[in-house]
Amino acid sequence: MRRLDRETVDRIAAGEVVTRPARVVVELVENALDADADRIEVEVWGDGTDRIRVVDDGRGLSADEAELAVERHTTSKLPAGELDAVETLGFRGEALASIADVARLTLSTNDGGPRGTRIRVDGDGVAAGSVGRGRGTTVEVRDLFHNRPVRKESLAAASTEFERISDRVATYALCRPSVAFTLDHDDRQVFATPGSGAFADAALSVYDRTVARERTTLDTVATLPVGDREVDLGLQGLLAYPSVTRSTTAHTRVAVNGRPVSLPPIRRAIERGYGSLLPGDRHPVAVLAVSLPPRMVDPNVHPTKETVALRSTDAVADIVETAVEDVLSTADLRRSAEVAMDLDSSLTPVDADTSALANAEFVGRFGGLYLLCDAGDDLLVIDQHAAHERINYERLREAVEAEGVPSATLDPPATLSLSPAEVAAVESHASDLARLGFDCDPFGGGTVRVRAIPAPLGRVADPETLRETLAVLRDGDDTGRRDDLLADLACHPSLKAGDDLDNGEAAALVDRLGACERPFVCPHGRPTILAIDEAHLAGGFDRHPRRG
Repeated sequence: MRRLDRETVDRIAAGEVVTRPARVVVELVENALDADADRIEVEVWGDGTDRIRVVDDGRGLSADEAELAVERHTTSKLPAGELDAVETLGFRGEALASIADVARLTLSTNDGGPRGTRIRVDGDGVAAGSVGRGRGTTVEVRDLFHNRPVRKESLAAASTEFERISDRVATYALCRPSVAFTLDHDDRQVFATPGSGAFADAALSVYDRTVARERTTLDTVATLPVGDREVDLGLQGLLAYPSVTRSTTAHTRVAVNGRPVSLPPIRRAIERGYGSLLPGDRHPVAVLAVSLPPRMVDPNVHPTKETVALRSTDAVADIVETAVEDVLSTADLRRSAEVAMDLDSSLTPVDADTSALANAEFVGRFGGLYLLCDAGDDLLVIDQHAAHERINYERLREAVEAEGVPSATLDPPATLSLSPAEVAAVESHASDLARLGFDCDPFGGGTVRVRAIPAPLGRVADPETLRETLAVLRDGDDTGRRDDLLADLACHPSLKAGDDLDNGEAAALVDRLGACERPFVCPHGRPTILAIDEAHLAGGFDRHPRRG
């Protein structure tokens, strides 16, 4: 460890500011990774303000280094005068000091000697001593924000704060599959990755068997032109098949030189690589680790290092898009499961007099998706998926307004493998899920037991119903949340392209759509019906339209 010179300190962004427990975990995990740890254990109690403990088997620190490590503006990672050539995740040298400023911190470390060193920091008091510990480092943080009551009171619910922690740790585990991660919450293991180096193994631990099975991997090195020279651009990662998607972009994870970051241009490039394979309004599950020479990356553009700046961002994005497209073009993208559509209940007959499409007569189908109807002077083209979505959406909305969605009991209960953040959301949003017709609870090891599901949708075989419900509930508390949630719930059991309907079912679908309050748009705002009038057809054939 050494003290930084004033010029370097001034060039570095304002000191670390610990705003929530997740930031503590991120800093400690990055320190462990920079110490070349093969195994990192993260333990959290409550929302993280009670206690956080991070244990690694990395290089550790000597006694002198340990005492310097809790001072401000010290580092073991930055070459003298080489701020532009940082190859580590952390470089400010302030993480431990910043944490100690708002918590009670204990550092136990050993660089391989016969005895380890323990440093305790409580306020302005620093106590050093010896401790029995093998090579590596343990950092324990207690009573976070005990001296910052306003900051502590501004935190979200305990379950939400833990969701943030679990999501951060999961991201590191996915982006660094060669490191074994474990995450425990209140003495219960949330997930553990094997550290095998395989992205699929990490995905199996963090997500579920579906993601681990229905995926392909990316491993390539491309040449990136930079001015009058060329550099190597490495791309490694996992791409879930288009049959495994999410309603938000949170599951498209990008790391640059080992650091998970928010980098929208690269995320959008991944989605462009999927192209038309992605259903509308859906986003992929993907992990992409980008490797570039350090001088191509500026990690000091955000106080919390959550984003970075790249040289030649557009060129990098183009390479990413092409690589994703090439890999998916050779993958077997067949779906491994089907969705129960609950046609019987959603297509129950309605009074023709109440239907806005009462004069529409079903005459045929086109392209496995569109229903054709004769409506007097118009030819109606109905998107069967959008139509079925509208029907299911209004059925769900009526059920919610009638004091909750009726439940259908699953016997035996179903079990779903969810991510740590999703499992935490099951607990934090239990009352919301109950009102929507779900009866579910964590079952241990990233598994959730589902005893009942919303009855209006019938028995849904695809686990995405619960998963997408959780995604919308986690997005926020705005007034449109319920409608967004119902729209997502209505989507999954609805008819898809290629789903067969007999003539009677097709006619019933048209009647039910006509009886909806808003039959002409799906819950996501897309049209359900296109009308082609006779005059348009007659003009195309150089004919005169019929006279009424």
